[in-house]
Amino acid sequence: MSGAAETTGPPKGGVGVDGPSRQRVGDEPVGAVADPWTEYLAAARQLDGVRRAAATAAVEQARAVEAAREELVRVHARLAPQQARLRGLGVPSISLTPTPPELTEAARSMVGGPAAVLTALRVALGVVDAAEATLATRGPLRPSAWPPRLRNLLVYGPLALLVPLAQLVIFLVAGTGAVSVAALVVGVPMPAVTFAVGWVAVGRFFPAAAGERLDRTPRLGALTCLVPAVATTAGLMLAMLGG
Repeated sequence: MSGAAETTGPPKGGVGVDGPSRQRVGDEPVGAVADPWTEYLAAARQLDGVRRAAATAAVEQARAVEAAREELVRVHARLAPQQARLRGLGVPSISLTPTPPELTEAARSMVGGPAAVLTALRVALGVVDAAEATLATRGPLRPSAWPPRLRNLLVYGPLALLVPLAQLVIFLVAGTGAVSVAALVVGVPMPAVTFAVGWVAVGRFFPAAAGERLDRTPRLGALTCLVPAVATTAGLMLAMLGG
């Protein structure tokens, strides 16, 4: 009987009625082995979380780079026709080229990586849209959109003709008398007066945009005001001497 009782007990290292039997590994209990295993699992989960976060960040950065490239292509495509149009309106090429301080500021705003570059490009695209709206309001039929020389002639030309026309009318009415001579004498300083009036009128009729310098074409204005006056004075004097 004692031999039968001994054989009915759970085998060593087996599974008993109450579940897995506690084993010993050498002289260490099972809990001492489980603690390093738990730490290993926690470290593995933490490493997997870091790996997933790095993979997500890499995907987002790749998307930002691709979006920045597409935005850059759009900005270039919009800037090229604008530059050509501004050159056609007489804007010098140096005014369309960024200055070193502007390049430094732009590079500083892009230090944050592809996301910062994408933001800067979107801001630039907004500026391009605003510039296009401004150019649209200054269509080819608007004198403000003309080249400076042609635009300023609209001011200097009529002013330069006022005094010579008045002198001609006086000569035709009064003949070669003292009135015509007085009109010629009064008309001598008038080119300078008309040029000064035209200088002010150009600034009033065609004000410069913010940050721009208005081109009043002073040489063209001076010649425009001087030539009709000299030609009229010479013609009237010859007519008086001949009369």
